[in-house]
Amino acid sequence: MAISLLRCICGAQHSLSKDRGAPAPSPPLGRRSKYSGQSVRAMPMRLLTVGKKRSRGTQLLVEEYKEKLGYYCDFEDTLIRSNPKLTSDVKVQVEAEDMAMIQQLKSDDFVVVLDENGKDVISEQIADLIGDAGNTGSSRLTFCIGGPYGLGVQVRKRADATIRLSSLVLNHQVALVVLMEQLYRAWTIIKGQKYHH
Repeated sequence: MAISLLRCICGAQHSLSKDRGAPAPSPPLGRRSKYSGQSVRAMPMRLLTVGKKRSRGTQLLVEEYKEKLGYYCDFEDTLIRSNPKLTSDVKVQVEAEDMAMIQQLKSDDFVVVLDENGKDVISEQIADLIGDAGNTGSSRLTFCIGGPYGLGVQVRKRADATIRLSSLVLNHQVALVVLMEQLYRAWTIIKGQKYHH
């Protein structure tokens, strides 16, 4: 099902950062991350997605990027079953998915949600977000992608940052692969590696 890449989560927040001490990433001055070539805390990362079983091709790409990200930080991928109550009521579905996701979050997670109303970011700003999150005292950086109808109120309120990767409407699994690739790219930017020109 086609969904907006960032309908996938939160929508209430339009700023990239919330009041948890993390400054919003800098504007793209010269398109360079403020953390390029600096030591950045390699806090564990987690990806929470709501959806059905992934296609074989998507899962292979996710595994490939998990392996690549493993060189920089611990990385965990968790799939939450879409529509756990098997209801035709969209509101009930979203609330059930929201509850399942909020139960996966720790109080000291730095939570980034993807939403069509989030802040547009470039790759260098994702690198900045990773660096900034490491300076907040949080124990883990968690990215959340909701189901086809987005996420409910609890995860939206819990978000420390709300971003969107594209204004295009992308299939849910394509959005997942784009995020994984951008997380890997962000780490190569931080490390000053040649992957990102």
